[in-house]
Order: sequence, then C-alpha cells, then structure tokens
Amino acid sequence: MRGWLKETQMTDKDGLNPIARPSQSRPLLGMTVLVVEDSRYACDAMRLLCLRSGARIRRADCLQSARRHLAVYRPTVVIIDLGLPDGSGAELIADLAAAAPRVSVILGTSGDRFAEDVALAAGADDFLPKPVESLAIFQNTILAQLPEERRPKGMRLVCDDVIRPDPLAYRDDMAHAADVLGDEADDHLLGYVTHFLRGVAHSAGDHVLEQAAQRLATAHAQGRPVQPDVARLAGLVQDRLAERVAI
Repeated sequence: MRGWLKETQMTDKDGLNPIARPSQSRPLLGMTVLVVEDSRYACDAMRLLCLRSGARIRRADCLQSARRHLAVYRPTVVIIDLGLPDGSGAELIADLAAAAPRVSVILGTSGDRFAEDVALAAGADDFLPKPVESLAIFQNTILAQLPEERRPKGMRLVCDDVIRPDPLAYRDDMAHAADVLGDEADDHLLGYVTHFLRGVAHSAGDHVLEQAAQRLATAHAQGRPVQPDVARLAGLVQDRLAERVAI
C-alpha cells in the first residue's frame, strides 16, 4: 500500500509565531496544528477548522510521517487519529505525552465509540469525536488546554458554524480504499481498510457504506468467509468513484 498524503514543510520551530497573537475572531492565530490523519475528507474538515480559527495546519498520513515531522518541528497542537495504516495513534499519543518538552495540546480523534477511553488512557489531553464539524467545539477543546496567556483576551464571540469538507476529498478517500481492496489485502490491510471506510463513511454520513464496512468487520472478527462482504464493499466504493452516489 503506498503512502498518498504528502508531508508539508513547516517554516517555524515550535508552531508559535512570536508576532501573531490570538484574537477574538481568530483564537488560534500564531499556532500550528499537526493533524495525523489518513483520510483526506477528515483532513479537509481540519483544514477548514484551522483556517477559520487562524491556525496553520500541517498533515501526516501515518505514524512514520508524523514522527519525521516531530523530529524536526514542535507544533502547538497535535490531533491524532486512532486508526492509522501503520499502527495505532495511541502509540504516538503515549510517546508525546511522555516527551520533554511536551507538545502543548495532544488530542485524539476517531469515529469509534470506545476510542476516547483509549486516547485518554494513552495520555491525550482531550478527544474530538468524528465527524468534527463544529467550529466552536474545535476551538474550545484546544483553548481549554492552553495556559491563560495563550488565549485571546477579553470576551470571545463563539461561532457555531458547521464545517462541510469538499466532497472531492471523499472521492480521494474512495480511490485510496479501492487501491487497497484491489491489492488482495492480507488480514492487516483488510482490517485497516475496513476501519478506514467505516470511519470515513461515518464522517460523511454515508450510512450504506458504513453499514457495509461494519458487516465486513464483523465477519472478519468472527472468522467467517469475507469474500462476499469484500466484493459488496468494493462495489460500493466503485459506485462512489463513478459518482453514481452523492454524499
């Protein structure tokens, strides 16, 4: 399986611009958010949330890519998906929580019901359940973990806009899943792509695809034949690539 979300070079050393200061309308101004996320759809949501908040965003699609970033740069905030192609995001959360100096804010994120407990047990400061759509929740979750001097001064008007990612990013995720499903995936890759599709479909409100991915996950966990479920899931992915289904 090839990596498909490229790293972006960072220009600051610690994620904080010493000139830019947070404001009421852009409370994360001067900060850098590293998003460790393999879904382009979820990344586009984070991009919009950061843009509206004044923060710069850097992205990594796997643990290895994230570690390369963090070996050179220290962002203000790291948001880590729990399900990544090369391991659990909880591993990175635990490493960052134990590091000195520590990143200011470490957040876990996932669409799975039990992932919050895993993220917090690993050392995350808080958790963002997917889909992350509320600008107010995104900003408040981060600001709550920052010291007083890093927050905007005075009263802040809380905007509760709902963020809608680009549907083309969802199609990119479908292309990624189609590549994996077409490679005669082994147990590890099959488990990964099932989790990936279930999470992406949940975030996009694509209930048909989410249910198909859940059926495959259940069959796989129970040791039952999975080929019929794999074929159905692959067909649904191809429908979305052919734009016969809109989200």
